[in-house]
Parts: sequence; C-alpha cells; structure tokens
Amino acid sequence: MRVTLHQDKCVASGQCVLAAQEVFDQRDEDGVAVLLDDNPPAEAHDDVRHAAAVCPALAITLAES
Repeated sequence: MRVTLHQDKCVASGQCVLAAQEVFDQRDEDGVAVLLDDNPPAEAHDDVRHAAAVCPALAITLAES
C-alpha cells in the first residue's frame, strides 16, 4: 500500500491520527496532518484505510498493491 497525504486539502481534524497514529501525526503549529510512513506495514493497512475513509477533507489517497 502506498499512502499519499495532500496537506493542502487537510482541515486539521485529527481523524487520521486517531485512526492510525503509527502512520499519521499533526504539526504542532497548525494541526495539519503529517505522513510518517508512506508505505506502512500490512498490519497497519486496515487502520490506514479507516483513516482515509473518515478524513473529512478527503486528503488521503491510497494505492493498493
């Protein structure tokens, strides 16, 4: 799985961090999401899919391999 985070779309809701904290974080200054791992391990895939699904800005795209 390849994860792409479009920071320009991010509305800083933090839903991705709650869903997959091993893959996403937020910047302290403005809360915009930060991608920690663009190729997460298989055991994180379900959490990452959930993060993408709950993102209110649709700022996360996934490429399944």
